[in-house]
Amino acid sequence: MKTKSVMIQSLCVPCFNRCRHCLLSWSGRTEGAEWGRSVLLAERFLRELRESRPELSCAFSFGYSMEHPELREALRTLHRLGSPTAEFLQCDGMKMRDDAQCGELMRLLREEGVKKLNFTFYGLPAYHDRFAGRQGDHALLLRMIAAAGEHGLPFTAGICLTAENPGDMDELTGILRDQGCEKVSLFVPHEEGRGRVLAAVRCRERDLDRLSPETRGLLDPKVYRPEGEWLREAEPLREEHRSILISLRRENIEDYESRSAASVLAEVEALDEGYYSTFPSFRELAERYGDPDGEKLYRIRDLYHHYRLLYGEEHRLPVCDVTDERFSGSRRS
Repeated sequence: MKTKSVMIQSLCVPCFNRCRHCLLSWSGRTEGAEWGRSVLLAERFLRELRESRPELSCAFSFGYSMEHPELREALRTLHRLGSPTAEFLQCDGMKMRDDAQCGELMRLLREEGVKKLNFTFYGLPAYHDRFAGRQGDHALLLRMIAAAGEHGLPFTAGICLTAENPGDMDELTGILRDQGCEKVSLFVPHEEGRGRVLAAVRCRERDLDRLSPETRGLLDPKVYRPEGEWLREAEPLREEHRSILISLRRENIEDYESRSAASVLAEVEALDEGYYSTFPSFRELAERYGDPDGEKLYRIRDLYHHYRLLYGEEHRLPVCDVTDERFSGSRRS
């Protein structure tokens, strides 16, 4: 398995939502190492990796949201460290702002070189706000979108599709197009983090019949396919590369500071190897847990994760889950 990229992150900034599908299982408490300390270590690690492993794509990011208390300085730091998030900003989980404050935010982003924004929607206001865990979040996103347009900042939107909300989709996509959204796409949520609680409402092929043809076309049929359709392919899963995540946390920052980037990278690569060697192949798991008539929609990576969860529960595996993005781990592709 060949490593192709390394992302260094610190989850040191709070999110103001409690989304049902939160990949990071946000609980209201930040877990990342302190900002200044994280930046210093990330800067050294990036310098070392770019010198010793120039073939790797390396960057630094922060979360749980982009609502940094010193956002201007944080964006300048991201620019200095060559992070793509300095120019493409995810605008979910931001604090409440009125129209004027949204305008001030967009002016700051424009001044600091942000080139494009992205927003995530879950449906029309009532459903969206319940899903996001915050009253008024849908209205906030529309205020930010309006302000982005006024300040010449292009934006895109992703809409989370479940079995519960297809009835919202046509109206919502129309609203976003009317607001000047460059691109609207639908996605089916994963089962990582809190996303597993959505298994019962995972979108099925029949739910797509409730969408207009135009809206249905916003869900990529090559990416999101029914389980049974994936299982009829001879080799649906081909993983050749991995992306490494080095998560700077309060409990590991001192250890990482005493080590080289190469040694930390090797440690996380070993975690990746150990995790995947614990499980049977995708095809073996599919034979055990797969539903050849299944119509629930998955990305192939998410279906593999779904089977690994079932196998891990059945065998009570005490394995470090390298897909838990709160911690150092990996992604395979």
